[in-house]
Amino acid sequence: MAQPRPDQTEPEETGAPAEAAGHLSDHSGEPPDEKDPRGAARGASAAPGETPPGGGSTTGEGAGAGGGGCAEAAGDRPPSLWRNLDYLYWWTGNGLSTLGTSVSMIAFPLLMLWATGSAAQAGTITGLQMLGKLATLAVGGALADRVSRRAILCLSSLAEALAMGAVALLVYRGDPSIPALDALALASGLAAGLKNSVAAPVLRRVVPKEQVPDATAQMMGRDMVVQLLGAPLGGLLYTVGRWVPFLFDALSFLFITVSSLLIRRPLGPDRAPGGEQRPGLVAEMRDGVRMIRRSEYLVFTLVWGAVLNTVAQGLTLLFIVLIHHRGGGPNAVGLASSLAVVGGVVGAVAAPNLIRSLGARRVLTLAAWTFAGSFALVALVPQPWQIGLVMLLGMTCMVPINVVTESYEVRLVPDAYVGRVAATSRFCFQAVQWIGPLAAGVLADAMGAPSATLLLAGLMVLLALALPFGRRHLAVLDIPLAEVEELPAPTAGGPAPIRPDAPGGQPPAGPPAGDASADDVLTGPAKGSP
Repeated sequence: MAQPRPDQTEPEETGAPAEAAGHLSDHSGEPPDEKDPRGAARGASAAPGETPPGGGSTTGEGAGAGGGGCAEAAGDRPPSLWRNLDYLYWWTGNGLSTLGTSVSMIAFPLLMLWATGSAAQAGTITGLQMLGKLATLAVGGALADRVSRRAILCLSSLAEALAMGAVALLVYRGDPSIPALDALALASGLAAGLKNSVAAPVLRRVVPKEQVPDATAQMMGRDMVVQLLGAPLGGLLYTVGRWVPFLFDALSFLFITVSSLLIRRPLGPDRAPGGEQRPGLVAEMRDGVRMIRRSEYLVFTLVWGAVLNTVAQGLTLLFIVLIHHRGGGPNAVGLASSLAVVGGVVGAVAAPNLIRSLGARRVLTLAAWTFAGSFALVALVPQPWQIGLVMLLGMTCMVPINVVTESYEVRLVPDAYVGRVAATSRFCFQAVQWIGPLAAGVLADAMGAPSATLLLAGLMVLLALALPFGRRHLAVLDIPLAEVEELPAPTAGGPAPIRPDAPGGQPPAGPPAGDASADDVLTGPAKGSP
């Protein structure tokens, strides 16, 4: 069902992990990005003679951190993402790792039920993984803006591989210790939170800015297909040997490490020239919150998206309860879940073209209203297979909502802040989404599953109504994504005023060229249009 803000994308010198193992310090060990005369960060360019992912030359003003600036300046659409080797490395490595995670997510509850006979223990081990991710998301976002992102990817993935490998060994030896399994699940979650916090910053480095919606949609579609394959594969591997799914998951994490090392573009963050001191980690985490507060769009979508995901997580539980209420069994639940995943794939394929043809605001509004309608309809249809078809429609709309909100967030936030902002957003979503299933279960017991679902549909209608009332906050959606200007970074004279994100609005002017403040040197944001 609906995912809170899918953790997607990721990946600088192939020796980064060794370097980081020695010192995960204030600097990434990567060379600073070249600056243009206005002080705008050019980002990482391809090696001489190579074509950057966005296509075109690496010279001239357009070669920003997102790549593809020259193609845009020339009015040409960059080459297909499938011709972007760096993107392909990450897309493939992360997809294989996600498949391994889907397999172990099925195997862990099965293992705990077999070992203890307790559904509570099965829920506990899953909850520990989720808590581990939540615990490191915010700090991981700050780390992603101050130490090598490639090193974070490699080291956190290796830590997850070791944790799952240890689980496989314990299960293979027989009679595994339950506390040990719980501890390893928590350790895996802690590493996953650090890894996921690097996703959005790496997307900016690997994909041209005008192709962010396509990349986001492709990765969401990939993850939907992986979820569709992961459940039956996990059950099959579990029948081969109870330890096999965990070994499979451990090996899958190695693909992220390999793909991260294969990516040629620097992943950042940019090193401060001259060895200037950076603020502390806690101060940088606060900076991420301040950056969100400086944009009406980011504040609105953070609050709106958190409520939306809480309601959607409630529906995830209720649609299973509804199928049971309509007389369906486990097979019916599996069929309906598969149909929902198919809807997500359809939405992922359609989202980029819809945004280009209808505009981001219209796509967001239409998807929100259709999603609300699917809530009401799923409570009224009488057959389990019909519930599955309605869920297909709902997920077809849910994915474009995520593509719109995530794409504009990535474009608005300067590279030096994107790790903190994305991690803060995910933290807020995941910190409240657990309320959805809990409240939905209580409501279903009190008033019945159909009535509880209709109540959630009413909440979704209120969320859809909030979009026109928040028109001023969403003004940036009227600007084509490639033309959206980054939020200005704070200057030495103090924080910039809140930006209204209005079409055609210009950010406050930064310091003159050649006289950058310490903040500008450290963050390297683009001033004005890249």
